[in-house]
Amino acid sequence: MSISKRKEQEKIEMHKRILNSARKIFLEKGYEQTSIRNIASEISYSPGSIYFYFKDKSEIFHELHKEGFRLFLSQMKALDVIADPYERYKALGLVFIRFAQNHTDYYNLMFLVSETGKAQGEGFQIAQEAIEHLSGVIQQCQDQGKFVGLNNKFFTLMTLSLVHGICSLYCKDRMSGFFEKSSEELMLHGYETFIALIELK
Repeated sequence: MSISKRKEQEKIEMHKRILNSARKIFLEKGYEQTSIRNIASEISYSPGSIYFYFKDKSEIFHELHKEGFRLFLSQMKALDVIADPYERYKALGLVFIRFAQNHTDYYNLMFLVSETGKAQGEGFQIAQEAIEHLSGVIQQCQDQGKFVGLNNKFFTLMTLSLVHGICSLYCKDRMSGFFEKSSEELMLHGYETFIALIELK
């Protein structure tokens, strides 16, 4: 490996280490109490080294947002191969749930850790794209006679609120003690109950 390629590889690895450290600190301390200094301390580097890669903690936070939402959106779009929009709609909820189970750290940073100031940046744009993707699937269902008479935006909001509520309880470990079932079982049964309810309409 040439010197330039080795340096580039080292830069990529350092970038990953910073993000991994920041993810841990943001989750432990929250946005306000996280600093460049304690992110650097986690990986035994000087704060000045971090500034070589990121201008401030907000940029690091947004980079983690982008990573999480790109992964989430890719999993949503993988369902586009399902021809029936209603079956795709039901599968999207399961993608949401499995993402929270398999990528709990990302889920917490994407939805449960708050940054001060106005939501903006590429990560939030990708989040909006995910919402619009769900809304589009619901519209396709409505075009085929499902969810008749329901406002698309309000039904999209209701779906997101229901599934996000289930996932938030899971991520914050607030499901223990419910009906002697595991958290994973409760998530699935809760979502299946929601689907059963909307199929009564």
